[in-house]
Amino acid sequence: MQEYLVPTGDSETEFIERRSRFIGRIWLTETEEEAVAHIKKMREQHWDATHNVYAYIIRDGATRYSDDGEPQGTAGMPVLEVLRRENLFNVCCVVTRYFGGILLGAGGLVRAYAHSAKLAVDAAGISIKRVWTNVDIPVPYNLFERVKIELGNFDGVITDVEYSANVLIHAIIPEAAAEEFIKRIMDISAGKTSVEIKGNEYRAFPVT
Repeated sequence: MQEYLVPTGDSETEFIERRSRFIGRIWLTETEEEAVAHIKKMREQHWDATHNVYAYIIRDGATRYSDDGEPQGTAGMPVLEVLRRENLFNVCCVVTRYFGGILLGAGGLVRAYAHSAKLAVDAAGISIKRVWTNVDIPVPYNLFERVKIELGNFDGVITDVEYSANVLIHAIIPEAAAEEFIKRIMDISAGKTSVEIKGNEYRAFPVT
């Protein structure tokens, strides 16, 4: 199973550029049908907008964009390029513009649409979809911070912590790194800490 990046969730952002109002939205979309449905909904919701520009990328599926009446190459493509630069898949972005009466020019449009898309991506967050190994790590308090650092070094994520006589860390580790991580924990604890593997799962988990 391959690793790839997806939006963590949906988002909506807004900014004003020379009186034009730009509303950027992001959705996690598994199919092209879902993306088309989001675009249709935005066109219906913002029927009075000047433009509803969109771009979407479906993994193992279609990649599409539309300038929706803006000069060719100034709207849909800049939005799509933002999604590509972030290496996102299964993502749909719609940027709605309400014209404010001041022309932005081709360069201004490119910057405004790209900025709107980037704001929406940042607000949605990014997750990586991969096979994760769930682990439990019982450690004494004096090793807690050290283990947290090692988790970060191996791209692991703490999902929960239980405090009692010792600390029990519940975490996920990329499956490919799990064996080396366990060896590292054994080394820094002088063999006194054993990592318990709780199983694997293929899922997306936030990285930003």
